[in-house]
Amino acid sequence: MTSEIKWQKSSFSGGGGEQCLELANAAGEILVRESDDPNVILKTTPAKLRAFIQGVRAGEFDHFAR
Repeated sequence: MTSEIKWQKSSFSGGGGEQCLELANAAGEILVRESDDPNVILKTTPAKLRAFIQGVRAGEFDHFAR
């Protein structure tokens, strides 16, 4: 499944690529995986991802990154 999917990672990801979240759009679902464990894939909807990104931008999850 993962070989035909076009994954995208942030330009802010680490230089070695080992600490990256990658996203892909597959048949209307958003797929999320960690580059260091690419066989574990989470699925969500565009609306849920959009709500999460808005929360990140608003600082709602900053306490997890400390």
